[in-house]
Amino acid sequence: MAVRFDKVAIIGTGHVGATAAYAMMLRGLFTQILLIDADGPRAQAEALDIADANALARPAHVLRGDYRDAGDAAIVVITAGATTHGEESRLSVAGRSAAIVADCARRVVEAGFGGVMIVASNPVDAMAQVAQRASGLPVGQVIGTGTLLDSARFRRRLADRLGVAPVSVEGQVLGEHGDSEVAVFSGVRIGGVTLDQFRGGAVLDRAELAHETMRAGYAINYGKGHTSYGVATAIVRLCEAVRRDEQVVLPVSTLAHGECGVAGVYLSLPCVIGALGVSRVLAPDLDAEERAALQASAAVLQGIMDGLETMDGREN
Repeated sequence: MAVRFDKVAIIGTGHVGATAAYAMMLRGLFTQILLIDADGPRAQAEALDIADANALARPAHVLRGDYRDAGDAAIVVITAGATTHGEESRLSVAGRSAAIVADCARRVVEAGFGGVMIVASNPVDAMAQVAQRASGLPVGQVIGTGTLLDSARFRRRLADRLGVAPVSVEGQVLGEHGDSEVAVFSGVRIGGVTLDQFRGGAVLDRAELAHETMRAGYAINYGKGHTSYGVATAIVRLCEAVRRDEQVVLPVSTLAHGECGVAGVYLSLPCVIGALGVSRVLAPDLDAEERAALQASAAVLQGIMDGLETMDGREN
């Protein structure tokens, strides 16, 4: 099947999927944006709403479709997943999301898809690993949004405290997109200057800043019931990197192969991203505390994957 490099398919048209589709339309990234959802009328309504907005923007076709229509897409984005009910455990929600994500990944590959798959369903690191296994696509072609958004939140908060623009701050959050994520203060640079050199003795509560970054999504969810703009923009940024073959380094979730003493699980590390997905995974130079924290984060994610495998075994 010939690949249409100007086509993206988004599976899941909830807040995140619909916002991502809208942002892609505004940026003129693709000439065809395909929306797929188990709730067909919702996908149709979102497609019509975005298509109306597109009449005032760059020409593109925004339409509802199904898996058969997604086979020739260059990129598939999976945002579908389970939502939390009551006091459900994290693993229970992960188990239900895993079943949904695995089904989406299998069905789109059965339709002939062989491009880059971007996963944003939560818990995103585990779901990206589930999607890779279910799809059978090469590891580099299945990317989780991971800590790309967390890193942007980290830089913004650092910039606010330092009195500079966020674009002037280099800094990353690595590991799990979640409670065990690692803010890498040792790698922060402002105009090539280290954090300690730049702040010139000013007090900076690193623990507070890292905690605020990690809790940002919770705070947004508490206020409006969901997050959408930040993660949708992270999705679009990844699509740009693939669509334009940028070979840019971004912190995203991929399978670790020994970097920083971590292997066998999906988690965020600095990755070189282009038209074929992740072409190279970098091992950042972490201090001892950060390295230990990253390994602890990997252990948390391994526990989730082990739990999913146990659940799957019981169901079979």
